[in-house]
Amino acid sequence: ACWGTSWCRKFLNGQLRLESWGRLRLLDFFNVKNVYFARYGEPREGSRRVVLKRLGSAQELADIDTKICRRATGRGRCDLLQALPATEFASLNGDVRLLTPGAVEGWSDLVHCPSQRLLDRLVRRYAETKDSGSFLLRNLKDSERMQLLITLAFNPEPLVLQSFPSDEGWPFAKYLGACGRMVAVNYVGEELWSYFNAPWEKRVDLAWQLMEIAEQLTNNDFEFALYLLDVSFDNFAVGPRDGKVIIVDAENVLVADKRLIRQNKPENWDVWYESKFDDCDKEACLSFSKEILCARVTVDHNYYAVCQNLLSRHATWRGTSGGLLHDPPAEIAKDGRLEALLDECANPKKRYGRFQAAKELREYLAQLSNNVR
Repeated sequence: ACWGTSWCRKFLNGQLRLESWGRLRLLDFFNVKNVYFARYGEPREGSRRVVLKRLGSAQELADIDTKICRRATGRGRCDLLQALPATEFASLNGDVRLLTPGAVEGWSDLVHCPSQRLLDRLVRRYAETKDSGSFLLRNLKDSERMQLLITLAFNPEPLVLQSFPSDEGWPFAKYLGACGRMVAVNYVGEELWSYFNAPWEKRVDLAWQLMEIAEQLTNNDFEFALYLLDVSFDNFAVGPRDGKVIIVDAENVLVADKRLIRQNKPENWDVWYESKFDDCDKEACLSFSKEILCARVTVDHNYYAVCQNLLSRHATWRGTSGGLLHDPPAEIAKDGRLEALLDECANPKKRYGRFQAAKELREYLAQLSNNVR
C-alpha cells in the first residue's frame, strides 16, 4: 500500500542524503507537514536540493492500514499484502480496460466529480510505471494499478503534479518519483510566508503572480478548472533565482471538466457563480460548495481564495493581518484604488463584482510592477 517505487534505487544507492539526518527523530515530533529536505546527487552532475514528502502523518498512515485491514478481514491489523486483493483497489483488475468515473468518484478532491477525459489523463501520465503514455488501465501491472488507486484515494497530490506538470507551464512543483510512502518533488524555494515583509515592489510582483495563477487554473485551453480548496501562505513557494511563485501543496485541488459541464448542462450550469465571503475568526478559511464547483462553467472561487486569504486586509496568518499587500506606499494608499479592488475581490458589493475586480486587479498590479509582459 504505497505511492510508488521509481526512486527506490536512488534511496538504496545512497544518492539521497537527508539534510538533517541526526535531528530526524526529533523532527518527527514537530514536522506537522511531514516534509523533509534532502540532497540528491547524480554521479556526474553534483547535488541539488529536493523535498521528500510523506503525504500524511504517522497516524494518518496507520489509519489507512487499519482501513485496508478492516475492509479485507474485518480486523484492525493484518498482512497488508494479503489484504489488498480483497479491497476495492483490487476490483479494478487487469481485465478492466478504463478507469471510469463511477469507480472512483468522490474518493478525493481531485476526483470529486471526475470526467472520463480527466481519468484518462491521470492514467496516461502516471509516472510510477515504465509504460506510461497509455490511458488503458489494463496496461498497468497489478501493483502499479493498486498504487495509482491508493494514491488517488488517500492523497492525490502526486497525481495532480503528474497530470498538470510544471514543464508544461502549470504552476506546481515538479514530481520526481516515489519510494514506498515517500514522494520526491523538486525544491522550489522559501515559502511565500517568508516574503510577508519583503520590499513593496517584490510583494506587488508576487501578488500579481498569485492572481495570474488564479486565472490560469480557472481559464485555460484544456478546459479543466483546477480549484484550490486550501489556500494559505504555506502552500506557495518562491524560486530564489527566477522569483516565480509555485504551488507546493496540491493535496486539496478539485478538478472540474468544463467540457463535461457544457455537455451535461446541469441546472444553472451557465449562470456565473459568485463565492460567498467568509469572515470567520480562524486563519485561512474558505467557504465553498464542491457540488457547485462541479456544476458551473464560470466560477470565481480561485480569485476569491487568493484575495481573501493572501492579498487583502482580510488575510490573517500567524498572528499577522493586512495580507501580502499591507502598508502600501503613501501615494498608492492615498489613491485608494488598490484597496478598493482588493476589497471588491475579497468581499464584493456589486453583483459579479469579483470577476471584474479580479481582472482589474491583475492589470493594476502588472502596471504597478511594470510587469506588462
